[in-house]
Amino acid sequence: MKYLNIVNGPQEVSAIVQGCMRITSLSKEDAAKVIRTSYESGINFFDHATCYGAGEAETRFSEAFPLTGLKREDIYIQSKCGICPERNEFDWTKENILSSVDGILERLKIDYLDTLLLHRPDVLFEPEEVADAFNTLEQEGKVKWFGVSNLVPMQIKLLKKFVRQPLVINQVQLSLEQSQLIDQALYMNNKTTDLSINRDCNLLDYCRLKDITIQAWSPLQIGMFGGTFIDNPDYPELNKVLGELADREGVSKTAIAIAWILRHPAKMQAIIGTMNPEHIKDACQATDVNLSHHDWYELYLAAGKFLP
Repeated sequence: MKYLNIVNGPQEVSAIVQGCMRITSLSKEDAAKVIRTSYESGINFFDHATCYGAGEAETRFSEAFPLTGLKREDIYIQSKCGICPERNEFDWTKENILSSVDGILERLKIDYLDTLLLHRPDVLFEPEEVADAFNTLEQEGKVKWFGVSNLVPMQIKLLKKFVRQPLVINQVQLSLEQSQLIDQALYMNNKTTDLSINRDCNLLDYCRLKDITIQAWSPLQIGMFGGTFIDNPDYPELNKVLGELADREGVSKTAIAIAWILRHPAKMQAIIGTMNPEHIKDACQATDVNLSHHDWYELYLAAGKFLP
């Protein structure tokens, strides 16, 4: 496993993050096996959100964790708040942030979160309210570090005008198939392709300039809910190249696809969501892979892109 030092944030965090959205499908014994397998594979960072199973994912994690033999201080725990599916809205009010964190801590049965992310933008947010909430959470020792999820640079700038704590993470979608975070820089000023459309306001470069670590969610995903491109017959060229590199490196195709993300000089983390212990082990092999400059572009082009 490779480990990163997040600027102004947690240190020695695993490059692979274990996402816990699907943990509610498991018994507490099987959930404990997932947590333990992740940790033994080198993962020390676990990602939650209040909307994952309407909080049940955090509850299942807390039920399973005592069975792992691990200590709270062995791992980093992150959660996100702001998505309120029961009300069909996003909510960054001070009241909701504070009550959400209290609920998170209660469900996880812990005293503090390592990182709290605001989960998708509440377009009605008052940055002063967010700042007050963050100050309260920090002063009460409930949250160590703060960040955001799926925000563009101007929204982050507006937050940073009022929030005194560094915003150390931005969690966004990125995969070989969903590579819009990277595409526009290659195709800018090119009216012949939609790949030139600036969909995120140069977010990747902004985060690199401001020392904000990108966490890439759904690193194997087609669209938002289209399943995986691994061994998908609709992606023959991509799977051919993934297979060739996997054979060369002695790892799985999954590991190569995640290694493609980790090869980027932005020093991102990749979030996996599998609850299959063997798949977790496969994914963690990504950090043992050293893709060349040529390998990276070969994969990018095999995913259906082209160079202008």
